[in-house]
Amino acid sequence: MPLAPFGFALHGGAGFDPQHDYTPQIEQLRTVTAQARTQLQEGAAAIDVASQAIIAMERCGLYIAGRGASANAEGDYELDACLMDGARGTAGAVAALQGFKSPIQVARALMDHSPHVLLVSQGAARFAREKGLEPIDDPSSWFTPALTGESFACADAGGHGTVGCVVLDQHGHLAAATSTGGLLHKYPGRVGDTPLVGASTWADTQVAVSCTGHGEAFIRRAAAVQVAHRLRFGHGTLEEAVAAVLADVQSANGAGGLIAMTRQGEIRASYNAYGMKHAYLLPDGSIHAAAR
Repeated sequence: MPLAPFGFALHGGAGFDPQHDYTPQIEQLRTVTAQARTQLQEGAAAIDVASQAIIAMERCGLYIAGRGASANAEGDYELDACLMDGARGTAGAVAALQGFKSPIQVARALMDHSPHVLLVSQGAARFAREKGLEPIDDPSSWFTPALTGESFACADAGGHGTVGCVVLDQHGHLAAATSTGGLLHKYPGRVGDTPLVGASTWADTQVAVSCTGHGEAFIRRAAAVQVAHRLRFGHGTLEEAVAAVLADVQSANGAGGLIAMTRQGEIRASYNAYGMKHAYLLPDGSIHAAAR
């Protein structure tokens, strides 16, 4: 089957609760994917499509990212995000960000208007204020947590999760982006894999990757960049590289999944958890969306 001139894949986190109805999440994934398809058809750059897709996911409140984030052990909302432009080899990330509606917008501004790659906590918030990005005036009314209840070892255990996307544009450029609110009741200041370039997110000239799941295991295995290195150094196909990385993550007692896309438009959406909410464009332009 011939590959399309562009591609897009999106995830809404690994983890699946058989008693939960994921229809709203699946429809949201489908809507965002359709919007990305239109943008790519019109010639939009991969990094712009990635940024806008994640902003939409952060704003919807259906996932543990942006508005749907979970509070930490002290009741505060600390948000993480990362994006990478494969064409330029640039990246931006924020960790433990408080007080702003879109962490991925802050990460994008950092990538485009700063020599730094990662800012955290008060430094990230100060930068966001300086760039005039949209603040959260009243956290109690803004946040609509997608997951509540007892503490989970993995933010995605409740079947909602981190969000991320990978994009290939008509120019052959790749980009990836990931955003999360992290673990429910996490220790204040805890940072998982999402804002760490190479752990959750990677894009270069050959492949783009976004991960979701047990953050500490993905950090220990440098999961996202490991996929890229396996391809670069000839250790199998994309399917084989993704399978090997997820097995490596599992060896570190980690469950989760990832989406990956090559410059040729090949897509993988794989997981070693009970499921992963995801959507992607098929070569004929139609959309596949599922929770498992």
